[in-house]
Amino acid sequence: MSEEEEEKKEVNINEEKQISSESTEQITVPETSEPVKVADATDVPASAEAEEDEVDELTGIEEASEQEIFQKVTKKETRKKRKKRSERGQDKGKEASEWIEKVVQIRRVTKVVKGGKKLSFRAVVVVGNAKGQVGVGVGKALEVISAIQKAVVDAKKNLIPIPLINSTIPHQILGRAGAAKVLLKPAREGTGIKAGGAARTVLELGGVGDILSKSLGSRSPLNVARATLNGLTKLRQFGGVAQLRGMTLKEMIAAN
Repeated sequence: MSEEEEEKKEVNINEEKQISSESTEQITVPETSEPVKVADATDVPASAEAEEDEVDELTGIEEASEQEIFQKVTKKETRKKRKKRSERGQDKGKEASEWIEKVVQIRRVTKVVKGGKKLSFRAVVVVGNAKGQVGVGVGKALEVISAIQKAVVDAKKNLIPIPLINSTIPHQILGRAGAAKVLLKPAREGTGIKAGGAARTVLELGGVGDILSKSLGSRSPLNVARATLNGLTKLRQFGGVAQLRGMTLKEMIAAN
């Protein structure tokens, strides 16, 4: 081989080496000081986050609307319940308005016990409907209000009917209770109630409009009230007495 051919081969070899070195430089990754970020499954794009925020806002609006609906429904139910309670209260008020309650006496009572004296209150109450029914009750408690309530309950348990002729009693009667005596006499229309103290209260709430009375003996309000009540329980109508005698009403009146 000649020298020229050898030089050509060397040039070709050098060119091939240069081409191979350039290709390797293009493939290799340049070393940098910044760390390479690796994509994780937790990384979410900004568009996805925005969509989630919109969904959350929508769900919040839906929840708020449901709460508002629930509040409206509950308000309607409470209004209905309040109406029912008010109706019940009105019914109770109507029932309670039929009965009139009057306190006759309140006394402080002392009871001697081992440790000393025990104080309590005694209330005497008259209950009536002014239509021929009346009762007297007594209640004892440590407080005045509870004593009155107990007396009202006791009076309603012991109601008695009063046989009336128009606005007065059918005949004269004497009532007794302990050392108290109360004389009751019928009176003409327009006379009014000629009585005082506890006897007047019992006669008014019983519905008696015209009567004469006189208290004999003890003046204790409780005994006077009980004596008046005792006299009213002894009253009898003419028709019932005629039946007991086996006579008509006209025959009994003519015989007398």
